[in-house]
Amino acid sequence: MVKENTVDILGPPQSSAPVTTTVIDIRGETAVPDHIVWSLFNTIFLNWCCLGFVAFAYSVKSRDRKMVGDVIGAQTYASTAKCLNVCALVLGLLLTITFIILFVTGSLMIPQMVRQHGGY
Repeated sequence: MVKENTVDILGPPQSSAPVTTTVIDIRGETAVPDHIVWSLFNTIFLNWCCLGFVAFAYSVKSRDRKMVGDVIGAQTYASTAKCLNVCALVLGLLLTITFIILFVTGSLMIPQMVRQHGGY
């Protein structure tokens, strides 16, 4: 005995009500990076001329503006913090590398100066 499988084709719905759709526009929160971790790093490690600390202050202001909902203000403070972080990083690296080169080549004669003046 062979069983046959059949599929019934359904027609259009029997209801004559019009189909309506609702579109809800949910505006997503704009992601504004506040660079607070980078600023904190520059404040702790590469704080030449206090640029890292100033960048940290601008990062906190950017985060505050973002919490209030002022996206334009948050972007402005974040842009300033990023610029200060780049300056602090470049200046800190250049000065650190310069100090290491001067120390290794003997241009900084700290041990000789200590011996000549009888210690400190």
